Amino acid sequence: MRVWAVANQKGGVGKTTSSIALAGLLAEAGKRVVVVDLDPHGSMTSYFGYDPDSLEHSSYDLFLHKGSVPQGLPGQLLLPTSHESISLLPSSTALATLERQSPGQSGLGLVIAKSLAQLWQDFDYAVIDSPPLLGVLMVNALAASQQLVIPVQTEHLAVKGLERMVNTLAMINRSRKQALPFSIVPTLFDRRTQASLSTLRVLRDKYPEEIWQGYIPVDTRLRDASRAGVTPSQFDGKSRGVLAYRALLKHLLAAQLAPAVA
Repeated sequence: MRVWAVANQKGGVGKTTSSIALAGLLAEAGKRVVVVDLDPHGSMTSYFGYDPDSLEHSSYDLFLHKGSVPQGLPGQLLLPTSHESISLLPSSTALATLERQSPGQSGLGLVIAKSLAQLWQDFDYAVIDSPPLLGVLMVNALAASQQLVIPVQTEHLAVKGLERMVNTLAMINRSRKQALPFSIVPTLFDRRTQASLSTLRVLRDKYPEEIWQGYIPVDTRLRDASRAGVTPSQFDGKSRGVLAYRALLKHLLAAQLAPAVA
């Protein structure tokens, strides 16, 4: 199983849409995918028609065992989605309480890595949607993943958020055996606005090696897919947004192969 995390310390940049769009395209290609919602807001969980405020069991259950994960628990928490090849490990609002509980508890940063290890033979890919703040949940997402996707809205304030995220990643990498490779993905791009055009230039100038050279455009079909509760490629496989995510997936798969080739 390959594990990808989608993260940024700024909200509203397209993390959930990117996670689900990539998962949908992987499933379309015949891959078995588990999507993991670690955001207490539960946007991914809500996307697939579940209420994070009323779920009896969720990814929160994984953190209740002092850093260990009971055998079989991750599989018991999985829920079906609109795509038969995608399973959901849902969020709940209780995740928001973890930051208060985590001081003094060792091992909480590896709970998701241990959980996915139990699902290793059942799925080809895991895609983790992480919360927009540095804490035990984001640490879990980064510790478990082999590749990081950082969506960045093409507007000026988002560049500062990206700087924070890159600094966080540098801190995390000091405790990893290998540095976590990452791709910066410009999102919500509108070529009609000067803000989008200038921000894209800044991103490409500042992060020439890490940035994906494409961008995800503003596309109302992505929002329509969310409203319908299906992946963007299920809703409209030829929309501008889906075509862009297809190109992004091709880039990520090539980046995934690069270390092996080297």
